[in-house]
Amino acid sequence: MNAILLYFLLLKATLVSFSGLASLPIIHNDLVVQRQLLTERELNTAVGVARMGPGPLGLYLVCVGYYVAGIPGAIAGCLAMITPAFLVIPLSRYLGRRADQPAVQRIIHSVILAAAGLLIASTIPLARDAVNNLQSAGLALVSFLILAFTKTDTAWVIVGSATFGLLSFAAFHLL
Repeated sequence: MNAILLYFLLLKATLVSFSGLASLPIIHNDLVVQRQLLTERELNTAVGVARMGPGPLGLYLVCVGYYVAGIPGAIAGCLAMITPAFLVIPLSRYLGRRADQPAVQRIIHSVILAAAGLLIASTIPLARDAVNNLQSAGLALVSFLILAFTKTDTAWVIVGSATFGLLSFAAFHLL
């Protein structure tokens, strides 16, 4: 795939989302469903790799770009991730003066709800690929409950899940 086209596809996804992973449904639709440039597993891996390290949630775009087009794709993903930050300055100046208007507040709330709905819709196919046995289903449920109802940092949930996975792998192969 052309890196410039990839940049515009990734930019479209980042421009219509408020946080890094809110762009996931659009990425999923454009690159997995419509163009078949990524598999569900590759998209899962890109999100997982990006979440393992420090940095913004949208860092997964660099991994997605790399999977699709190698180094030029990774550069396109990086540029797509940072472009909205440069657009926010003039936009926030323009909207800052109008933020108290009820119409602007309704628009912002509507966009947030739409992004949340898209995020939930994209989670289902990704979960189908990642949760494929009782052990992974239990781990996903426990991780969700910990993240939803406690203030535990995501990194600790990842470390705990990895530890559980390693211990269960070792127990399975030692028996």
